[in-house]
Amino acid sequence: MLSEEEKDELKAELVQLEDEITTLRQVLSAKERHLVEIKQKLGMNLMNELKQNFSRGWHDVQTTTAYKKTHETLSHAGQKATAAFSNVGTAISKKFGDMRSHSIGYSIRHSISMPAMRNSPTFKSFEERVETTVTSLKTKVGGTNHSGGSFEEVLNSTAHASSQNASGGPRQTTDEELQC
Repeated sequence: MLSEEEKDELKAELVQLEDEITTLRQVLSAKERHLVEIKQKLGMNLMNELKQNFSRGWHDVQTTTAYKKTHETLSHAGQKATAAFSNVGTAISKKFGDMRSHSIGYSIRHSISMPAMRNSPTFKSFEERVETTVTSLKTKVGGTNHSGGSFEEVLNSTAHASSQNASGGPRQTTDEELQC
């Protein structure tokens, strides 16, 4: 318990502290107004400051090693994916070209019924290659084989397999394939 004299001293100190705080708030407010005036004279506004802070932050992010490694990896993966899709597109175009050349002047829809086309050696060969590729991708990306197979490895193996098929030279057509 405090005596009356101690209470009076504390009340006086409290009033003095409140007065000092009020004075400091007034000084701070005046300084903030002066700061805004100077920034306006210099042509600086909130939007410019935000842009500068964002630019500085983005530059700092781009200079980190993590960003650089991620950028390089994604760029490399994008190039590999582009090559793989290009190889798949080329293989599909070649298969359709083979099918078109076998029709000997007739369109496929007029010369071959759908069941007959599905049973043709050319279509079966194409279907087997697609199934093999899909199975390989599933196994390497997320199938039962958990021993490895990063996205980059899958793309490399797909591109490698496609390049081997493409570089094997022109494929000889058999009599069975010509019978479509």
